[in-house]
Amino acid sequence: MITTDEIERRVEKADADKSARRTAAAREVGELAHRRATLAEELAEVERKLGTVLAAASDVVGVEELAEFTDVPAADLTRWLTAGKPRARRGRPPGSRRPKPDTQPEASPAPAPPEPRPGPLALGTQPPIAQGQRS
Repeated sequence: MITTDEIERRVEKADADKSARRTAAAREVGELAHRRATLAEELAEVERKLGTVLAAASDVVGVEELAEFTDVPAADLTRWLTAGKPRARRGRPPGSRRPKPDTQPEASPAPAPPEPRPGPLALGTQPPIAQGQRS
């Protein structure tokens, strides 16, 4: 039968192997993620520069012609060109909105007088018939 000391030693060895693998995986993921972030930043800068160059040259060469010359798909060139342009605003243009109404309270008109309540009917009289009612 195995001793408790041997069991502890085996568990510690298994934990040490697993811990080393976990450390290596975490280190590699961290390094790759950092590298990816750096490359993504560089790529974004290159795409901004492409957009600037395409916009500056648009008066002398079009996207389709550049695609023929460079073997770069026209869709990519168009995407880079439009990515650098500001987006159109949606909604009303500035100054076209109606001004807000004044929030200062004005003199409000006097409320309408209440309608008189019917009083007790005099003996021998009938109440008036409302329109649409039958007598």
